[in-house]
Amino acid sequence: MVVLATKLYVSGDARERATDSLRSLVANEIGDLEVEFEVGVRHDDFPSVTIDGEDAVVARNVLREEFGEIVPDLEAGETYVGTLDSWDEDGFILDAGQPVRISAEEMGLGPGSPTQIRERYGLVQHVPLRFVYGGEFGDDDAEPSRLAEAERDRLYEWTRGDGRLNVNSATRGEVRATLNRAGHAQDYITVERFGLLEQSVICPEDTDPPGLLSSVGEYLPAELRCVVP
Repeated sequence: MVVLATKLYVSGDARERATDSLRSLVANEIGDLEVEFEVGVRHDDFPSVTIDGEDAVVARNVLREEFGEIVPDLEAGETYVGTLDSWDEDGFILDAGQPVRISAEEMGLGPGSPTQIRERYGLVQHVPLRFVYGGEFGDDDAEPSRLAEAERDRLYEWTRGDGRLNVNSATRGEVRATLNRAGHAQDYITVERFGLLEQSVICPEDTDPPGLLSSVGEYLPAELRCVVP
């Protein structure tokens, strides 16, 4: 079994659609392998994929690479994926199957409070982020957990592009359908998937992300954040 580092936190019909979307994503990744799989959702909203078959080991590794994995025990110095659970004046709290604090000093994303950093980089709640685990609190050898260098580079790259509108609580297909129905088919390049329910609308040079947010916000029951270069 692999527990994927992306959350399924919506309810009702939206939860059923999201689960169906996850099954399709998993099938796209491992459907050509000699395996059978079953998708479930844990009590903490992390989905699990049970895999059987000749290529089960390969399939698990493919899913770990694509989504990241929630593991029972974190090892100091290793890189993992956690979802942005909450934030305060001191930093971010990531959910990696257990809470992991990333202090403001260990973000490496420039000046400002955690709230200001979240605004600058358009970080919606539950977005998956890669981090390096420092160790358990109280361990004399523990160091502060920090955002992974590759994650910092990715977020910095967002601010050098043409602009983004980041969205949570919706699948990639739902976001694309909403943009098209709202008459914005020409106002985005693509929708990049961060997690199952966290997406990024990549805008062309002549599209204003705040204007796009204002136009489609009423159609998406979601948190929306802009990245403006």
